[in-house]
Formats: sequence, structure tokens, C-alpha cells
Amino acid sequence: MAELAATFRKPFPEQVATFRLRLGDLVPTARWDDITRSAHDRAFMVAGATKADLLSDLGGAVEKAIADGTGFEAFQRDFREIVERHGWHGWTGEGTPGGEAWRMRVIYRTNMRVSYQAGRFAQLREGGFKYWVYRHGGSHDPRPEHLALDGLILPADHPFWMVWFPPNGWGCSCRVFGARSMQAAIRRGGNPAVALPTGWNARDPRSGTPKGIDKGWDYAPGASAADTILALRDKLEKLQAQPSQELIGDWLQGPFKDWFENPRGAWPLARLAGDDAERIGSRRRIAELSAETLGNQRRRHPGLTLEDYAQAQATVNLATQKVQDGDSSMIFVRADPGEPGLVLVVKATRTGQGLFVTGVRRLSQDAWTRDQDLIRLMKRGD
Repeated sequence: MAELAATFRKPFPEQVATFRLRLGDLVPTARWDDITRSAHDRAFMVAGATKADLLSDLGGAVEKAIADGTGFEAFQRDFREIVERHGWHGWTGEGTPGGEAWRMRVIYRTNMRVSYQAGRFAQLREGGFKYWVYRHGGSHDPRPEHLALDGLILPADHPFWMVWFPPNGWGCSCRVFGARSMQAAIRRGGNPAVALPTGWNARDPRSGTPKGIDKGWDYAPGASAADTILALRDKLEKLQAQPSQELIGDWLQGPFKDWFENPRGAWPLARLAGDDAERIGSRRRIAELSAETLGNQRRRHPGLTLEDYAQAQATVNLATQKVQDGDSSMIFVRADPGEPGLVLVVKATRTGQGLFVTGVRRLSQDAWTRDQDLIRLMKRGD
């Protein structure tokens, strides 16, 4: 358990991103099974929480625990404060110290484990591993079906993973590792002697799931959202500004590197404030960098690095100057003293349905040249 807790205190971008995607759809529910399986990939719920503002605050508390790694005790304090402030009563576990501690632990651990494994699914898929390895979590009271799978090596595209990717029930701490060769799979704890059990996908008529998987857990957390996580575009528009910007920032530090090296389509680079987008006639808030623009940028500004582009959201948020250049374009300038300056140009399409980054460049480090650049930029807004 200590090792598991240590892992959860070190959140990684995919873990945070998968949970934040769920915050874009808060679902009031009366029972834990009102939504099941992959519906959880895109929705956040707490059984019995039927008011949107209560659910939003509970989601924020879980997000804080995941993104900041604050731990269970901090979550307990936040949970108690939220419940008291909203006057939420009648929830399962309320009324006794043991019952309340149990309920808070269930909410905390379940969201931690599911977000972690959903993030791992995205990582494994993105990593292009040939084999995946199932490892038992080391529980003191293991489910025999889970223990029997310890060391199982299967191709990454085997349908088994869409059913048995952990967690496979309440409290399940099993994990999956990726490997590029059979030898690497063995080094990750794989055992070629472990065979896929006969009837691994046979359904128990009482639970509707294969034996060994709790009701509602026979799916791969994050699988239905993995492609969305990597594409991001539509979901980002629906999120509130702060989680949307944080999600963009998370992924600029992660899979953006792969896209940058092999660009295709368009990547969501920055979210504009609503009033800035409206000033240039855009109905969208997310500014995308197209593969074509990146190619042009590389020819015109070959010295720009991955790290320069990854500063796009910070340049928008911390701009020292904003210049409207015509009816459909805005220039964001970040020119902090003593720091490398950056210029980001964003343009809306004629219909307002598209918003694109059309230029990125550094400001000169020479003070005089830098000042002249800023003067020219300011004149464009006159």
C-alpha cells in the first residue's frame, strides 16, 4: 500500500489529463451503478451527489488530490468541508467515524486507481509496445482469478485488454506494463508459461461480467477516451477555462513532442480568454497549430525549439502586450525583463469556426533590437 500511495503522489500528465476530461461532464447520480463501464471515461460522478455545484466541488477535490499529489488526509479535510458547506446528508457511510472514513477512502482510492490506469492505457497505446504484461498488485487477500493472470504476456492489440485491463474491481491494484520484445516482457515480470485462461470472456449471468471482475468493471479505463486525449480538440472547448488551459499545458509537456517530430492534422496549442477570441471574431477558444504552419515556421524560423512552442499557453496567459492586428488576428507578446521573449500570432477564420496559431517567434535578446520589435508590433495595433 505504501508503494501504491507513493506512486499516486507522483502524478503524470496522462493521469491528470484523463481525469480532467471527466470534469467536462458532471453527472448527478443516486446510485453507484447509474453510469457504468466506459461512460466513466468522459463523466465524473459520486453516488448520491445529485446537485451540480456539490458534484463540481467534489470533482475539484479529487482533481487536487490527483494533480497535486496531496494525499488522502488532505482529501478527507476537503471532503468534510464540502459536505458541510453544501449540507449534503444521507450519503452512504454518514453518521459513524468508520463509515465516513470508509466512504471517503472508496471515493479517493477508486478515482486514484482509475485515473492512474486510464493514464497508463493512454501511455501504453501511445508508446507502441508490442506486448503488454499483466502483473498482480500484491494484495494480501488476492482474487484468485487476478493472481492466476500474474505474468500473462499478450500482444497489445489482443481483445483481452479491452475487458481485463485493471482495475478489475473495487480495491484492485493490478497493473499492466509494456514491452517491445518477449525478452523485455520477461524482464518486466512476464512469464511465458502463464496461459490465457479458457473462458476468460465468459459472462457470469448474475454480474454480467467474467468471473473475477466486479460488476461494471469489465472495460479498459480510458480506452474510449485515449484517442480523445491525444486529439483533445472538441473536449477542450467544452471545459471551463482553467482546466482546459491546464490540460493543454499537461500535454504540451508530454505527447506534443511526438506530434512535433511527426506533425499531422492540428495540435491544440493555447486557449484564449473569451473576450480576446470575441474581439477577433472567433467562436472558438482553442487555437490550433497546423502541421502546414509548423512546416512554414521551420523554414522561416529554424532556430525555434519544441520548448518555444510549449510556451504558447504561458505567452497567452502572461502576455505583457496584446495587439489586435486587423479584425481577425491578435498578437500576444511576452517580454519579461531578463527572460527570452516570445511572440505568438493567432488568427480566426472568416466564418469564426476556426482559430489557428499562424506565427511563433522569439524576440531578440539584443535590447535595442528588441525595443524596435516591440515598437513595430505596437504600431500594428494602432
